[in-house]
Amino acid sequence: MPSGPSGRPPTIYDVAARAKLSIATVSRVLQGTGPVSEKARTRVDQAARELNYVPLRAARSLAVQRHEAHGLVLPDLAGPFYGDLLMGYERWAGEHGQSVIITVTHGNPDPRRTIRDLAGRVDGIVVHGNALDLPTIQSLRRADVPIVLIARPPVTGCDSVRSESAASAEQLTTRLLDHGRTSLLFVGDPATSYDVSERYAGFAKAHEARGLRAPKPEQVPLTEEAGAAVTERVLKAKKRPDGLVCANDELALAAVDTLTANDVDVPGQLVVTGWDDVMAARYVSPGLTTVRQPMTELGRLAAQRLHERVTGERTRARNDVLATQLVLRDSCGTGSTGLQQ
Repeated sequence: MPSGPSGRPPTIYDVAARAKLSIATVSRVLQGTGPVSEKARTRVDQAARELNYVPLRAARSLAVQRHEAHGLVLPDLAGPFYGDLLMGYERWAGEHGQSVIITVTHGNPDPRRTIRDLAGRVDGIVVHGNALDLPTIQSLRRADVPIVLIARPPVTGCDSVRSESAASAEQLTTRLLDHGRTSLLFVGDPATSYDVSERYAGFAKAHEARGLRAPKPEQVPLTEEAGAAVTERVLKAKKRPDGLVCANDELALAAVDTLTANDVDVPGQLVVTGWDDVMAARYVSPGLTTVRQPMTELGRLAAQRLHERVTGERTRARNDVLATQLVLRDSCGTGSTGLQQ
């Protein structure tokens, strides 16, 4: 918990004193209004960080007779994943009279400043994946901002909501190995997110259980463009893998499309699997084998957990892990179709 000179939470006056600037100047910097020199801006930012200063939140208690405001911080909005997540979050928030402010950090040159401003306008913040680094999350907690994390490992004092990944990835990889695939390639960068690292861990564990050495992952972003580029490289390789285990459906769908365009039989010559079970996975030919995670439920539960912390209904952190389902379709060539628990 941050504190001012007398042990109380720091105020704008403490920031001004630390920065050795006027209250008016500090206010302009913090609110982003009016002309301010870069030197003054730097001094205010440094003072605010040192004091762990967060502006007074808009509606910290229901006693002030205002509705709750939630901050939802996402790394990006591209791709089908975020649509379902937002649908679940907005639906629950709307049913309970809460407003949601969405902030995207990808391409933001100064996300710490943006988040500090957001913290002054909302009652609590939900962070998805790698949208914020750990030091920023910890500084928000020290400022007593309620935090819920989605799709990242637990952090002391924060609630977390995520889907199970490692066991389902191991189950999927095991099935491919059991059906004669001997040269699988994991497509996706484990360093980009906790979920992807867990998926690769399950992939590796399935290999190790058979005394095999798991190949290194093809470290690419989880985008359609990256999926097409990786597949083009696979097609030119002297020794092709016989399966692509993709970290999400965007990569996998692009791979299937590229292989089909180059007259490569999927799954006869090369199997492809994804993750998420987006709508397109059901309608492509061949149908995409994937792992279904409850994206709408992730959003809904995150909104509920933040509400519980904001209102004081619950003071101890919770870590929720939601089940996933292996969905077998024709692209994996294992001879089965349907859901596998």
